[in-house]
Amino acid sequence: MQLKQELIQQIQSIIATAKERAIRSVDTERVLMYWQIGQVIQEEEQQGKERAGYGEFLIKSLSETLQPQFGSGFSVRQLEMCRQFYRTFPNTNALRSQFSWTHYRTLIRIENQDKREFYIAEAAKNNWTARQLERQVNSQLFERLLLSNDVKEVLAVARDEKQPSDAKEIIKDPMVLEFLGLKREAAYYEKDLEAAIITHLQEFLLEIGNGFSFVARQKRIHIEGDEFSIDLVFYNRLLQCFVLFEIKTTKLTHQDIGQLQMYVNYYDRFEKQEFENPTIGILLCADKNDAVVKITLPENNKTIIASKYQLYLPTEQQLIDEVKKEIEKLDHDKMNE
Repeated sequence: MQLKQELIQQIQSIIATAKERAIRSVDTERVLMYWQIGQVIQEEEQQGKERAGYGEFLIKSLSETLQPQFGSGFSVRQLEMCRQFYRTFPNTNALRSQFSWTHYRTLIRIENQDKREFYIAEAAKNNWTARQLERQVNSQLFERLLLSNDVKEVLAVARDEKQPSDAKEIIKDPMVLEFLGLKREAAYYEKDLEAAIITHLQEFLLEIGNGFSFVARQKRIHIEGDEFSIDLVFYNRLLQCFVLFEIKTTKLTHQDIGQLQMYVNYYDRFEKQEFENPTIGILLCADKNDAVVKITLPENNKTIIASKYQLYLPTEQQLIDEVKKEIEKLDHDKMNE
């Protein structure tokens, strides 16, 4: 006799599901264990706070006692993280069941409360893995969004307290594409960058923002006998519109902007449904002159966005410099009004 394949698959599914639940259960218990250890250390430290160096002595002594019995998971550094974990999340009701200890190790390193709350909301909403969360923190997603938004707007969108009404609320500038594995010193054609994006589509979707789904690559359109190809087409369910990407591995020109505007106009007239919002065009470029972009586009433009890309993670100083440039631009614009 031969067992039915359906029976085998059913039992395999039960086993796999049980294993997943067991792993999640173990991780949940680990998070709670570290929180409780942090609570005990913090409360004991508070009782002996008048004694100089008591906190340092306490953790060092605990580590020397616990490590031989329970292993390297109770090092001085780990116990210090437990204490910081409790200090950062003093209420167990604030802990998220879908977050692992690796998630929390990343979160407790974030000192700014607004910034930490942003990553908590985004990680929970988008079901980020611990690695994805760490990558978004390292690529300084929060700071990049602040270049064109204020803190309240960024947090409101992250917490689902408001739906984004402007593409700039979810589109970053610059975009960080280090996951493509391309060397920053090398020269690339648009087709090379496009192929790398398709190969790493999941990571690219995570980078460009919430609500995106892939529609087409090299989408052909015909206008009075002339044929054109749009590099990448996406749809954003939050903005309820098509989003067209044109890739330029050189500095942006006003001709590039005009070309993308034509593609946007075509989609608005022939592809967009009545219930959908106007199409958005994004020029992903190696470099740009913001003044050229501003002069080329109408003053009330909300449909064409020029976003630089970089093939490496930004440093904190780079983002500080970007913020300073943005503030200087705003001050200059106000003076000219």
